Amino acid sequence: MKSTTADLMMATYKPRPVTFASGHGATLVDDAGKSYIDLVAGIAVASVGHSHPRVAAAIAEQAQRLIHASNLYGTTPQLELAQRLAQIAGRRLSFLANSGAEAIECALKLARRYHSGTRPNFVATVGGFHGRTFGALSATGQPSKQAPFEPLVPGFMHIEYDDPAALSEAVDETVAAVILEPIQGEGGVVVPSDGYLQAARHICDRKGALLILDEVQTGMGRTGTWLAAEHEGVEADIICLAKALGGGLPIGACLARPEVAAAFQPGDHATTFGGGPVQCAAALATIDVIEDEGLLERARVGGARIAQGLVDLGRGTVRGRGMLLAFDLGVPSAGALVSAALERGLLVNEVTPSAVRITPPLVITDDEIDTALVRLGEALDAI
Repeated sequence: MKSTTADLMMATYKPRPVTFASGHGATLVDDAGKSYIDLVAGIAVASVGHSHPRVAAAIAEQAQRLIHASNLYGTTPQLELAQRLAQIAGRRLSFLANSGAEAIECALKLARRYHSGTRPNFVATVGGFHGRTFGALSATGQPSKQAPFEPLVPGFMHIEYDDPAALSEAVDETVAAVILEPIQGEGGVVVPSDGYLQAARHICDRKGALLILDEVQTGMGRTGTWLAAEHEGVEADIICLAKALGGGLPIGACLARPEVAAAFQPGDHATTFGGGPVQCAAALATIDVIEDEGLLERARVGGARIAQGLVDLGRGTVRGRGMLLAFDLGVPSAGALVSAALERGLLVNEVTPSAVRITPPLVITDDEIDTALVRLGEALDAI
């Protein structure tokens, strides 16, 4: 008898009844040979597509040269990646980790270290999501995810998202940093009002707190710019990246202004596998592909095509930016829509009970977009 995920894996997910065997571009193929148009991209990870040949080649070449040396030493890919990230995000120093949650943990520790223990607290937002390790989970503003694991790390206050007045009131002399997503991803693809991030920047400057922007889901071109905060011209003190950074391999990055990064001393933070040569080679190839194939522009143009197509379906509301979108049905039918779409060879993700999230590979073609919209319409008819 063929083993299933439920037979072999801890029940931390509710996997859909499909097992994928291969993928290319915006297409995944299951172990029975059926093809699917992928509007999930591994939760906004496979931005340059599945198994992009340049990323695959970079991984293979680096694996033959050097796989691991630890952070007791430098490696060429690591240094090259830190330099490229400084070009993308402004002059910043990197801590390279294994995931978004690890990048967040680094940011939280750095913020406390920067204030030398005099400001132990953090302000985060209701609906925000920053990861599932204890520090990142404590910053996450979703009680259903927190409750089974309390008590959490103390010192986190949660206020309403997109509310500058509440933010100004919450930040006092005990707050080390404010942590925000430029667009709330797991919270339902919630886009704040114009000027919200600028207000957050001004509040932090006025009150002496750092601003941490969690760009784990929004960064690396997902919204049509390298960083979503660029839409408002806002620069954070600390930026966290992951997901799309490695083209599918696990890597995260915490990027900080040099004067903030200087608060860390040797031994304050560490990682055995973070920023390994193979992961960094994959990230460098991913950045090259985004640049060379014009994927920032593609995120804007293709995202607009998807958004208009969703509006034309006439069955719900659309929100988001670039290729980070939510299609909200207004009723708790997202799970049923995901199942119906899967049957028709289309992958979407339920991000709330009423909304599906759409985060395709940025390389998705117009023909694939149009076919996906037809299939989504058929799935809507079915439910």
